[in-house]
Amino acid sequence: MSIPASKLRLATAWLAGCSGCHMSFLDLGERLVEIASAVELVYGPLVDAKEFPAGVDIALIEGAVANVDNLELLQQIRERSRIVVSLGDCAVTGNVTSLRNFFSVDDLLTAVYHAGPGSAPQGTVAGQELPALLPRVLPLHQVVAVDAFIPGCPPDAERIWTALAALLRGEPVQLSAAQRTFG
Repeated sequence: MSIPASKLRLATAWLAGCSGCHMSFLDLGERLVEIASAVELVYGPLVDAKEFPAGVDIALIEGAVANVDNLELLQQIRERSRIVVSLGDCAVTGNVTSLRNFFSVDDLLTAVYHAGPGSAPQGTVAGQELPALLPRVLPLHQVVAVDAFIPGCPPDAERIWTALAALLRGEPVQLSAAQRTFG
């Protein structure tokens, strides 16, 4: 990979998912050093940033859109990023996160908090503690324009490297047939 003349601004975000895609990103191992020489990491679980910044070149987004906080963050990411990438099957298809779509939000909350082992937050506390669930869990491209897709649950490090290296070179993501599989 050739290094760009100036560092690109890279962000990662974790919406409704398990963080497995971020774990696979860390599996890049020594390649992380090469990536670090080409980018400035400006947002993500490893960065102490409270708000998604403007002027992001590449945003890798893990997870589906399940609640109003996910929706708001994804819309900010799209507005403030040149390239948005769906990272992993939850971001690409909704995957396991979208299994919630078989239930209404009311039925789901009743099953989890009233009939299940937990107890639902009551009154104004509920709105402060839990972001409101959307009626359906959605993959990223059903909410905003997405520029590239990296499938996998989670995608392996080689697949992430193939896509990220292309983006860092200013090229489109072209995954092999074997790298375009799900699961």
